Amino acid sequence: MRIVVTGAAGFLGSHLCDFLIEKGHVVIGLDNLITGTTRNIEHLAGNHRFKFIKHDVTEYIYISGPVDAILHFASPASPVDYLEYPIQTLKVGALGTHKALGLAREKKARFLLASSSEVYGDPLVHPQREDYWGNVNPIGPRGVYDEAKRFAEALTFAYHRTHGIDTKIARIFNTYGPRMRSGDGRVVPNFITQALAGKPLTVYGDGTQTRSFCYVSDLIEGIYKLLVSEVNDPVNLGNPHEMRIIDFARKIIELTGSKSDIVFEKLPVDDPKVRQPDITRAKDLLGWQPRVKLEDGLAKAIEYFKEIEHA
Repeated sequence: MRIVVTGAAGFLGSHLCDFLIEKGHVVIGLDNLITGTTRNIEHLAGNHRFKFIKHDVTEYIYISGPVDAILHFASPASPVDYLEYPIQTLKVGALGTHKALGLAREKKARFLLASSSEVYGDPLVHPQREDYWGNVNPIGPRGVYDEAKRFAEALTFAYHRTHGIDTKIARIFNTYGPRMRSGDGRVVPNFITQALAGKPLTVYGDGTQTRSFCYVSDLIEGIYKLLVSEVNDPVNLGNPHEMRIIDFARKIIELTGSKSDIVFEKLPVDDPKVRQPDITRAKDLLGWQPRVKLEDGLAKAIEYFKEIEHA
């Protein structure tokens, strides 16, 4: 296939490009580099199966020749980023999705939206199933990301119903691995970089809030299985193994061999208290479930952050 990936220089987008190229596909990567970096894709320079175009997907997207699939991964994706770029986050969820869907319609291509577990907000149902509609504060500081993804899902389904486009919606839960930015504010890079530097690990609230962590290779495999499936309804992709943040902090200290303490700070506004995917739909319809153990995935992530620290 000839595949367009938006957000190609980001954490997930760059891993997705690698996976698709290894599968034998041709990839055209788009990114405006607002939060992505060409470091994530520099190893693909000169690869005849890959072409990179610096482009803001909220503007009209022109791609010459046939396109078989579009994977829309462009968006700031961490609280630090979408608090710094609130309007750009809303624009890429609305205008960027609109332009990417327009390209799918023009090329008669299948379309996959990288949505998020954040569509569930601070959930009142646990674990989260795809038929849960969420508990979101639309005007809170996190609302720019939550509502951008919710609108993107609504627009994607509107194109599916109105224009018959073969659309997919992946609701992605916490994912981690190499190529995460050390300063992006998410819990995995935060804890690892703090532990490696011997600094106290910052836990927000009392640490009893939960998250579920999926290693990036598992997530990308799930994305691909969804892309080539006949499924159009949203599908949760994540690891159902749930952990308290305080226990996760202790695990990072143990795996890094750090002497770091743990300090507590005020919980951010609308921070979800629980997060755990119900992946029954992914298991039943895609034959997918994560395989990488937390300790194995974290070992690779820790090694990556050690390397960039000394680069």
